[in-house]
Amino acid sequence: MNRLRVMLADDHPLFLAGLRALLENECEVVGVATDGRALVEAASRLTPEVIVVDIGLPGLNGIEATRQIKEEQPEIKILFLTMHTNPAYLKRALAAGATGYVLKTSAREELVKALRDVTRNRVYVSAGFGEEIVEQFERHPPASLPAPNPSLRLASGRFYNLWRRGLLAKDIAIILSVSIQTVVSQISDHEQARATEQPPN
Repeated sequence: MNRLRVMLADDHPLFLAGLRALLENECEVVGVATDGRALVEAASRLTPEVIVVDIGLPGLNGIEATRQIKEEQPEIKILFLTMHTNPAYLKRALAAGATGYVLKTSAREELVKALRDVTRNRVYVSAGFGEEIVEQFERHPPASLPAPNPSLRLASGRFYNLWRRGLLAKDIAIILSVSIQTVVSQISDHEQARATEQPPN
């Protein structure tokens, strides 16, 4: 029986090496990527059956990379392996096309089972996390993947509120499903706009 062809994506090389060692007895690891754009390119070239991906990838976050991969290769299964326990991330991952969401704290025990489940078209989420979200998703799956936001407008209330709360650019990018560069550019534009404002008389 052929082994499952898996690709791994994480921005920490040491974690990637450990993950690869963990899975090589069960799967054929066909490639690794450390940023989102490289992941999208490699997925097109290597056509793995499953991609295990982190959310916080540089260049293009894991959720947006998933969206792009699923638009071009819907047959590839996406399994997130992440530290994010906020249900908002789970919702965005499922909406982008993922069928699995495993927390890194439980990866060793759950990851192989999760891989088997997603290849059988089952939604797998780490035990005790987000069951109600999964049930809602299975009852009412999205009819189509939401289109990515090409840019953020300066007047965007969501962007401004997140930025004012002190969130990092990578976290704002994940929440709004845009690239880190878009957020950094938006912050820069906003700062320049504030610097050119005329002081009140």
